[in-house]
Amino acid sequence: MQRILISGASISGPALAWWLLRRGFTPTLIERAPGPRPGGHAIDVRGAALDVLRAMGLLEAAQDNRTRMKGVSMLDTEGKEVWRSDEMTISGGSFGKEAIEILRDDLSNILVSDLPAGTEIIYGDSITALHEENDGVLVSFGQGPARKFDLVVGADGLGSNTRKLAFNTGGEVYRPFGVALAPFSTPNMLGLEDWQVSYNNGKDSCMIYTARDNKELRACFGFAARLEDVPADRAGQMALVRKNCGHMGWIVPQLLDAMDEAPDFYLGPMAQVRMSHWTKGRVALVGDAGYCPSPYTGQGTSLALVGAYVLAWELAQSPGDHAAAFGRYEDKMRPYVEKNQALADLTRDERFSDPEYYRTVIEPAMDVAKDAIELEGLRQ
Repeated sequence: MQRILISGASISGPALAWWLLRRGFTPTLIERAPGPRPGGHAIDVRGAALDVLRAMGLLEAAQDNRTRMKGVSMLDTEGKEVWRSDEMTISGGSFGKEAIEILRDDLSNILVSDLPAGTEIIYGDSITALHEENDGVLVSFGQGPARKFDLVVGADGLGSNTRKLAFNTGGEVYRPFGVALAPFSTPNMLGLEDWQVSYNNGKDSCMIYTARDNKELRACFGFAARLEDVPADRAGQMALVRKNCGHMGWIVPQLLDAMDEAPDFYLGPMAQVRMSHWTKGRVALVGDAGYCPSPYTGQGTSLALVGAYVLAWELAQSPGDHAAAFGRYEDKMRPYVEKNQALADLTRDERFSDPEYYRTVIEPAMDVAKDAIELEGLRQ
């Protein structure tokens, strides 16, 4: 029974652990945060990823916890509405499509809560070194003693520590877009009900939408920033948000004040991860760690769920030959990843806010990309 260490317990990590347990493996999850991470943007699940949730028996739970927004308003620099739609939101797309928009932490909690009792999850620790041997990987940790695993999987996001340790990579794997996003929760100071608002002030923006039965707002600032501009510490990150967004009007000053008290503030750059290989020796990458498509595509969560399924399935087909399994995993995921990463160039087009462009260009491309993979054995 193969022991597999998975670094990261957000989306792809617990999804992979779920499928590995089903296939007879013994996964261990390790998460740097002291507990389940709160907050995050609203995320989308579409196409093949819906089939993965359905096969896990979690589709209904995801649907029950989906966002309930009924439309979106776009505001000018003075905060006046210039356009609205009750047929879509900017974050979730058209309502007429089969998709689920759900808060990141809600989906993560659903996945983690469905893991069998006794599944090992280590919070508050992280990998510090990987030493591959003939019969496994000796893993060193920041807190706990070193342990040996048969395989190691990095499911630890855009800034993957596992990727840096195993592949010796740095910024060269990123395709940066020169934008940073800062989402956080705040009380519903606007009294919005099931609605999204997009406020743009030149190149800087602020999107807000209701959450938690309209008791909260999720606010998300976007502004120009290079990868190297984003500090590692929370205070520095908040200072960067204020520096770039403090000039904005409307209710932005109140939102910036509320940011100080937010328990789930996060700041991250917008970028894709482009790698020629997602596996090396006994280490593999899944989800954003290996092939982040960026929020511009709305497909990061779907890639994570599908990638977790495919990796577990291929390992189960040749449990004694991880190299062969890794090769099949890469071959099957590559076309799907490439089609979904290509969506970013379409959504970053200046015509994105034009409903006709969205309907005739973006939606057809999304319809192709979201199902651009055949999942073997999903109904077994």
